[in-house]
Amino acid sequence: MPAARESLLDAAYTALARRPWAAVRMVDVAAAAGVSRQTLYNEFGSKEGLARALVRREADGYLAGVERALVTHGDARDRLTAAAEWTTSAARDNALVRALLTGCWSERLPSPTLSAVPSSSAVPAQRRADGPLPSPGDFVALVRDRAVTVLRGPGVPQADGVDLARSCELVVRLALSCVAAPPGEGGVVDLVRGALHRQPV
Repeated sequence: MPAARESLLDAAYTALARRPWAAVRMVDVAAAAGVSRQTLYNEFGSKEGLARALVRREADGYLAGVERALVTHGDARDRLTAAAEWTTSAARDNALVRALLTGCWSERLPSPTLSAVPSSSAVPAQRRADGPLPSPGDFVALVRDRAVTVLRGPGVPQADGVDLARSCELVVRLALSCVAAPPGEGGVVDLVRGALHRQPV
C-alpha cells in the first residue's frame, strides 16, 4: 500500500508543520490522508513507528538531493558547491532534516531513537524505518563517500582519492556549520569556493 503510506507520511508532515509532534493525533493524520485509523496502524504500528518512517523518508529525501546536486553540475568544485547549497537549503526548509543533520531535536519534533528498534512489521518499508537512523556523523560520512564515488569516477584507484575525500569532507562540514550558524553575504557558496580554492579536487 505505497500510495496510502506516502499520503499518511505527507499528512503527518503537514500536521507537524502546524503543531508540535506531541499534539499530532493519529486519527487526524488518518483523516487527512483519507484512510482509516486502522490502515494507519497497519502501516506503521504506532505513533513512534509513524515518526520513524517520517524521519527516514526525510533523511532519504535529503540524500537523494545530495545525489542530484553531485551529478547535475559541471566540474568537481561546482558539484561540491551545489551539494553544500542543497544541504543548507534543505535544512533551512525542513525542520526534520535540520534536526537530523545537527542532532538538535526541539520539543516540537518527534525524536525517535537513532538505534534500531525491534520490528515485527510485515511492511518492508516500515522494517527499514525501524532500522537504525543516521546520526549527524553518519551523514558526514554518507555525503562524503557519495561525493568521492561520483567525483572519482570509474577506474581511479582508491589511493588517489585521499585528497578528494578530505576536500569532500571539508565541504560537508562547512555546509553543516552553515546550517548551525547561517553565514552572511555570499553564504555557503563563497565559503565553499574559498575553501576549495586551497584544496586539491
